[in-house]
Amino acid sequence: MTTPALAIDNLRIVYPREDEEPFVAVDGVSLSIAPGEIHAVVGESGAGKSTVANAIIGLIDKPGFVDRGAISVGGRPLGSEGARLGRDIGVIFQDPMTSLNPLFTIESQLGEAMRFHLGVTGRQARARSLELMRAVGIPEPERRLSAYPHQLSGGQRQRVVIAAALSCDPKLLIADEPTTALDVSIQAQILKLIRDLADQRGLGVLLVTHNMGVVAEIADSVTVMYRGAAVEQGPVGRVLTAPQAAYSQQLLAAVPRISEKLRRFAVLSQEDEQAGAARRRIAADYGAGRRGGQAPLLEVRDLVVEFRSGGLLGPPRVFRAVDQVSFSIAEGEVLGLVGESGCGKTTTANVVAGLVRPTAGEARLAGALVAGKGARRPDEAGRILQMVFQDPYSSLNPRLRVGRMIAEPILHHAVAASREDAAAQTQALLEAVGLSRESAQRYAFAFSGGQRQRISIARALGPRPQLLICDEPTSSLDVSVQAQILNLLKDLKDQTGLAMLFVSHDLAVIRQMCDRVAVMQAGRIVELADADRLFEAPRHDYTRNLSDLIPRVENARARAEGRSTWQT
Repeated sequence: MTTPALAIDNLRIVYPREDEEPFVAVDGVSLSIAPGEIHAVVGESGAGKSTVANAIIGLIDKPGFVDRGAISVGGRPLGSEGARLGRDIGVIFQDPMTSLNPLFTIESQLGEAMRFHLGVTGRQARARSLELMRAVGIPEPERRLSAYPHQLSGGQRQRVVIAAALSCDPKLLIADEPTTALDVSIQAQILKLIRDLADQRGLGVLLVTHNMGVVAEIADSVTVMYRGAAVEQGPVGRVLTAPQAAYSQQLLAAVPRISEKLRRFAVLSQEDEQAGAARRRIAADYGAGRRGGQAPLLEVRDLVVEFRSGGLLGPPRVFRAVDQVSFSIAEGEVLGLVGESGCGKTTTANVVAGLVRPTAGEARLAGALVAGKGARRPDEAGRILQMVFQDPYSSLNPRLRVGRMIAEPILHHAVAASREDAAAQTQALLEAVGLSRESAQRYAFAFSGGQRQRISIARALGPRPQLLICDEPTSSLDVSVQAQILNLLKDLKDQTGLAMLFVSHDLAVIRQMCDRVAVMQAGRIVELADADRLFEAPRHDYTRNLSDLIPRVENARARAEGRSTWQT
């Protein structure tokens, strides 16, 4: 009988609480991963999936502890004399920039674990590092070894993290949301790399993710978790096409599909009714400042953005990030902006938001010139336009309580008549995005990444903007919370005329949310069309390629029938 790469038996993890019953984060979970198998663990935020992964690598936060159960890797129990992190277990974290030390070169970071666990020399570590860099597909590995993390692209950094995880030939690879921040083309490359490593090296992989399309494409088996318990386990083809548990059925129903456009996203029956009532109240009270159908609300003409570098010892280098981009957004319209990393979509959004000055061209918001030659950005533009940034870790002030962060723009733009009114609106906004009223008294560091993004969305909606710029607003949210947030945005659009510039690499979400879609490549818009037409009959080769690379839940059926769906 083959020894499992990972075996978990009846795992229970408990967090003691003062004057309350202990919180059981994981309750009786068992699973087994064979060498070469990719096993996905899915569920909502708080389901316990990351806690299971943290237990394997010894990162359970105190005062939490493993109450019972056993974990073994390659047949060896965890511990100093058994399986160890770095040697037997490799880990790919969600954000490669926080996984890599910005002060050290790639070579020093790859060699550190090998020197510690394997006792190799510096020369041996360098040779092994070059081999790993080639194995994960990093171009010019000799040159990249001397680079620092900030000198690599996001996809290259994630490949370096994977190389580091493989450096000591582990039996098990834990991948915690490895592609969340990556566009579809880089995501496809990373997922194919993980699949190839499992097949070629006999590596067991525990994949923690909220992306059900990713699960359908590369996983062999799946565990669905809810409130700390495993409610369903089995082969991917069976669980994703014919789920038995009611929760699994509801979770899959909440996944946005690219094949058809729905009026609303399905939400789980366990959704807090208080949150639903708060969303309805916000939508009903939102109408202040509506322009009455004037169009366009936003108009961008011939936008050009160039960045200059060098010039001290030679001629400056000019990079054109945005090249003659034009579009408009009417009141109540949602325009999607899609493309690979580096195509210029976020730079375009930042110009509209007033965060980047254009080299040429202009942007007009509600008729006022807000970007371009002679532009003066009135204070009113800050109320009309709000932005939800991609990274909730850096966009929230760590020194302010959440309630104050949300209330400040409400008070600044005089949306509330008093501080008491602002506090009431803050509580409603927190409930609307699925957080408790008590969250107002806490600081940002007390929340998970998904919860922080919900706070960012609540803050952006506070001044009741007419245009919301959403830069990857749901990339860190699980499908159930994503469904709730997107339904809220749909309600505000329908009932108040809220317009949105929706920047995302998740084309399934773009299909569901947007009226029109602009596809960007190398700084230019290569296709702009109604969303239905663009997804059903794309005209540009680049658009068709992006669409083909999307991981789709529907492909689970093909895999169950033994038909390959992988895009190479």
